[in-house]
Amino acid sequence: MRPSFVPLDVAVRRHVRAGDELHIVTGHTRWTAAAREVIRQWWGADPGFTLVMLSLSSLGAVFFRGGLVSKVVTGYSGDVFPNFTPNPWFSDAYLEGRVEVEHWSFLSFLQRLEAAAKGLPAVTTASLQGSSMEGNPGFAVIDSPFGGRVGLLAAYAPDVALVHAPLADVEGNVAMSPPLLEGIWGALAARRGAVVTVERIVDDIRPWSHLVRIPAHRVLSVSEVPMGAHPGGLFAPHLPVQPYGEDLAFWEDVRDASRRDDFDTFIDRWILNPRDQHQYLDQLGEERIGRLRRRAHPDSWREDQTDHPPDLEAPVCAFERAAVFGSRYVASRVLDIGADAVLAGAGVANLSAWLAVRAARAAGSPVVLTAELGLWGYEPTPADPFVFNHRSFPTSVMVGDSELVLSTLTAGPGTRLIGCLGAAQIDRSGSINSTVIPEVAFLVGSGGGNDVASAADEVVVVTTLGPSRTVERVPYVTSPGDRVGALVTDLGTFERIDGSLVLTAVPSGPRPIAERVGVVRALCGWELVVAPDLVELDPPGPEEIGALRQWDPERRFLRPDGPT
Repeated sequence: MRPSFVPLDVAVRRHVRAGDELHIVTGHTRWTAAAREVIRQWWGADPGFTLVMLSLSSLGAVFFRGGLVSKVVTGYSGDVFPNFTPNPWFSDAYLEGRVEVEHWSFLSFLQRLEAAAKGLPAVTTASLQGSSMEGNPGFAVIDSPFGGRVGLLAAYAPDVALVHAPLADVEGNVAMSPPLLEGIWGALAARRGAVVTVERIVDDIRPWSHLVRIPAHRVLSVSEVPMGAHPGGLFAPHLPVQPYGEDLAFWEDVRDASRRDDFDTFIDRWILNPRDQHQYLDQLGEERIGRLRRRAHPDSWREDQTDHPPDLEAPVCAFERAAVFGSRYVASRVLDIGADAVLAGAGVANLSAWLAVRAARAAGSPVVLTAELGLWGYEPTPADPFVFNHRSFPTSVMVGDSELVLSTLTAGPGTRLIGCLGAAQIDRSGSINSTVIPEVAFLVGSGGGNDVASAADEVVVVTTLGPSRTVERVPYVTSPGDRVGALVTDLGTFERIDGSLVLTAVPSGPRPIAERVGVVRALCGWELVVAPDLVELDPPGPEEIGALRQWDPERRFLRPDGPT
């Protein structure tokens, strides 16, 4: 089959059908103009799509507002910028049962697609066992004929995949630029094939054959759509296209709009009214587009650093104390076990991991940072604490995809890895809930958390202490606690002793230690057990706080108005 080369509206009209299992492929681009065109064409038509998307960020809420979705298959449903938070459109629809949802971890999500792409009925996985996702259709734990028990994932093939890529040729072969996050398995697994948008179509793609990931026979159509990933960005340093950075202000706008009564006004302006990409880009304007193009430069963080100098005189807040105490604990564990890498979770845990690796390397460790997007050995850049910051990509010594990081390197026997994760809820056994409090609140989902907690050598959870966060038993196990060695908070460190988290350290201070322990006891959601040899923690130092605020000068994750 030879793909068609048509305008995007024609491609969507030809290849997307009511009732489709519609897979929006999520790489570092995170969005595609094809998804916007699907919404525009099917708005209010009740097509009953199953939306298959690794990460449903804020723009996914537009599918819900338009009544386009009957079911979701995902690993994350929530906002990602300015921070990782629940979105009411997802929360209400899931809790009220208006939209069915299957929760998966990032790795298990893509492994099911990989099985289908390879023509396999199932694949094994190290994820999901011990979590509430064990009950998912498409997952089973079986006895292996080679010993032990193994998790098994059924193959999953969507009907059609929507992919944005930098480059395709006139035959329809598609080049992708890593880091790839979920990779290309969904495009290869799709029953009918992929609807592809690209920045540019070239006559001969062979100079970049090492980056071709989707062969032409799996492509239904190709449409040339400049800046087709907006508000996502495009990192393509080795391809003949113009890159651009993520439009973080746009992500923030759609997040805010989804919480206001005028969400429809936003949708009309940015989704329904532009007839094609040319009108969409005209609306963005040359100045904004130029700014996004400049943002793709690796040194563009310097402009942000100048625009947002950190306030080094502000009082230290609870999130900063948690980040500092967590970083010291992680750094000590890196040195103790000779860890090769620390996988940074999102938010405060991410900043804590950055600080930990900096401290461990200063002490002589060769440890590196890794991220589930597909980064290995990357360096944080000032003024942008986002874990998937595109300006960190050029600093990486290796770029790949989630499978490389979450499966091969996290679970592989040749790598010692510490996971530094956050938690919406955690119980005394270390089990984490980031998915749902039944009949009360939907949170966000696993992301890569379950994959890290299931396979890393050790996991350290970093967060602030509070009774709603620490519970006797989590109502939904997103990530099992077997490998959680410690919970580090702003008011105390809990270490795993005989299967339970025990208070082993509290910050130093003028009040008697019994009073400081009493504060922890009052805020801890389970009956506190205190180690007999309780340690006192030195307060955060100016260098530690300075580093955190250089990375997060706008205090997106270091929220001064958080719990104290």
